[in-house]
This record gives sequence, C-alpha cells and structure tokens, in this order.
Amino acid sequence: MKRLNSGDAKIGLIGLGNMGSRMARRLIDHGYQLSVYDRDLAKAQALKGAVVTQSIPELSRGADVVLSCLTNDEAVRSVYSGPDGVFDAVRSGTVILEMSTISPDGSRELHGLGARGGIEVLDVAISGSTPAAEQGNLTLLAGGSEELFRAAEPIFQVVAKQFFLMGGPGSGSAMKLVVNTLLGIGMQAIAEAVTLGEKTGLARGRLLEVLSRTAVIAPAHLGKLVSAATNDYRPQFPLRLMNKDFQLILREAAQGGVVMPATEAAFRVNSDELARGEEEDFSAVLRRMEEVAG
Repeated sequence: MKRLNSGDAKIGLIGLGNMGSRMARRLIDHGYQLSVYDRDLAKAQALKGAVVTQSIPELSRGADVVLSCLTNDEAVRSVYSGPDGVFDAVRSGTVILEMSTISPDGSRELHGLGARGGIEVLDVAISGSTPAAEQGNLTLLAGGSEELFRAAEPIFQVVAKQFFLMGGPGSGSAMKLVVNTLLGIGMQAIAEAVTLGEKTGLARGRLLEVLSRTAVIAPAHLGKLVSAATNDYRPQFPLRLMNKDFQLILREAAQGGVVMPATEAAFRVNSDELARGEEEDFSAVLRRMEEVAG
C-alpha cells in the first residue's frame, strides 16, 4: 500500500467538533485536499480551504481516505452504515481512519463492515486536548493492519507528535479507555487532594502553584492546575465527553469482570458535576469537591 501523502490522497473528514475542526485546519495547512461534512453546515462553511459537501455519500464518493471524529458509538454507526452511510458510497480500496472514542466492540464492528466491501479500517483513538490538536501534538492509538498504519503515517505526522499501533482491530479504542481511566481518576485525586489542603489552611493559590511543580502531577493535568487557579473551567476536554468515556470504561470492566472502585467513585463525582448542565472542562470536578467541602 502506498503512503498517503498530501499530493496523492484526497481526504474526506466527517465531524468538525473541537478535535475534528483543528485536525482539519492542520491537514489543509499541510497541503492535503480536504472535503468536509458536518451536520452543522455553518461549521463546515467556516473552514477556509476545504470543500464543503452536503451529504455523507457526496463526501465518501470523492475521498481516498475517510477520516471521522464523532461523539459516540451511535454516531459512528449512523454515519457508516445504512443506505446513506459511508460504506454504501465509498469505492473499494478507500481507507477509513476512524478517530472517535468509542467502545472496542464498536471499532471491531466497523472493521468487519469494511472488510465485507473491501474497505480497510484503522481505529485511531486520539489522546490529547484541543491546544494539542491545534499544535499537532496529539498522541494517536491505532488498531488494525500494520501495512495501513505505515501508509497513514504522513497523515498522522501532521496532527500528532507520536502514534502507536496497539494491535488488531479495536485495540486502539481499548488503549484509549486505559489512558482515559488514568486521566479521569487522576483529576479526581487532584480535586480531593487540593480540597484537603485548603481545608487544613493552605492558601489555594500557593497550594496549586507548588503542587504543579511536584513529580506527582502528570503533564495532562498540569494545565488544569493553572486554569483552576483562576477558576477557569472552559472546556478543552468537555466534562460530558469524560462522562461518556467513564461509561465506556465501566461497561468494558463489567464485561470483563474487572472491579474498578476508584473509577466508579470518580464517575459519580463527574456525573454530579455534569448535572449542573453547564458546558465545562472535566477538571471542574475540582470545583465540585470544593463546594461539597464547603
């Protein structure tokens, strides 16, 4: 399989949310011919340099590579299957890079549907925030064919600083759930620790500053402490998406008979904060714990 370089591969991208729109911008800026589709036509029209398509079949028929970045399993299934789905419109030999965070079973289902029509699929889960997407510093976790993974490296290099093939179909999605387990539990642990420090009399600003300089804070959480210092919980990784990922994680755990008490506790706090109905970052669980502690 030839490498999917900018001069050789026309990309069709479905889903222009927080991550999809930023990856689209980078692909255009690096010379890729890009067609886009989003249910919100205004999002597609706002992306300068891309060809706006009016339907999924229209996008799929003209693409050598279909890349999607969607919300959940249901959205992925609706986009790819059925008479107006991707698989009904693409040519044999088209490549699918499915980059949503969905269940491993959902990814494996997609691989199977593609194989029936001679379409190769790679599940390529994204790890990273919106600033990382803008800067091309994402981490990609892939599952599927090694040959396709190598062919897609030119695309990966545009949007990511590192990318890993984890194994067969669904393994990229599985690894994303492992990563986000630590991301979600880690944020909850920080929220509890910071609240404890405040209740014992430590000044909040100094507490957050010093904590951010210790070895126990992961890079993914470092920026959250900086934002929390000014009570800035604007969504970089929205709370609702972390909540969805917690549900996927616990569903996989239940199927595998894995006991995850810390994850269950973090999910409960996340859900309580989500019930506020605000669009905010997943780090807002820190505010939740402070409010609970008075």
